Amino acid sequence: MRSVVLALYEGAMLFEAATAIEVFGVDRGDLGSPWYDFTVCGPKAAQLGAVARVPSSPGFAPVRSAHTVIIPAYHDVDRDPPADIVNALRAAHARGARIVSLCTGSFVLAAAGLLSGRRVTTHWAHAEQLASRYPDITVDAEVLYVDDHPFLSSAGKAACMDLSLHIVRTDYGATTANALARSLVVPPHRAGGQAQFITAPAPPGGTHLQDLMRWATEHLHEPLTVQDLATRASMSTRNLARHFIATTGTTPLHWLHNQRVHRAQELLETTDASVDVIAERTGMGTAATLRRHFNQTVGVAPDTYRRTFRGRRTTPPNPP
Repeated sequence: MRSVVLALYEGAMLFEAATAIEVFGVDRGDLGSPWYDFTVCGPKAAQLGAVARVPSSPGFAPVRSAHTVIIPAYHDVDRDPPADIVNALRAAHARGARIVSLCTGSFVLAAAGLLSGRRVTTHWAHAEQLASRYPDITVDAEVLYVDDHPFLSSAGKAACMDLSLHIVRTDYGATTANALARSLVVPPHRAGGQAQFITAPAPPGGTHLQDLMRWATEHLHEPLTVQDLATRASMSTRNLARHFIATTGTTPLHWLHNQRVHRAQELLETTDASVDVIAERTGMGTAATLRRHFNQTVGVAPDTYRRTFRGRRTTPPNPP
């Protein structure tokens, strides 16, 4: 049940393949459980990106018997993937394998005819193309990953790690997944989706919104509300939310909370101010409120964060 095969093919991309190797292919026996039985297969010396050729077990026979098959990103989504990997995936699915696509690897699964009627994600830059080419697939470009068992898919690049940790969490539990995340120095779970990384056209009044955001960051010490922002922008709260989501991918309230937490991080790193004082200077009011929002966003308590970063900076960074 723990056999995992990474299927390389001509046109597979390096970053996504390396992520799978790091998570599933490195012995993690120190986490308290026998780790995955990991195999890399594919055409001999498959080209990965532009810089590496990785020797692998010739052929795709391991794909047909693995519990989990991982398909890394596909470089040229305008071309059909190699027939041998498509046929191997069909055989793996017929046998009941769990099949994972990383980034544009979803195009390979779609070409194999496996995703009809399914929900899937891919890199936001290619989501529209995937949906247009395969209209029977529901493409969700908002999320970091999708688990539509037995098919799992991730958004681009770093989201491959989010999906990989989700798989470990499913197989071994949250404690093991969190320990692995700490070892890899990545968050065990990232809130939000990939919409926050999409460069959206500035909505009407975009400069005005930028001015508002700049003003808000200069007044974080005040108990600002979404209504305060809307009043400052001469908008209704609904209209402000629409502009915020179009520009930043998130709501005004979530953006405001994030700015407060970022400011708290800077103060924890660069000052000796108490948590109570920092709560006041970031507009959170009380230490309890600061701790709650800080924990939810950063994943650790403010005091823990300060101990971790103590000494990394002695003065605030110069503005760019």
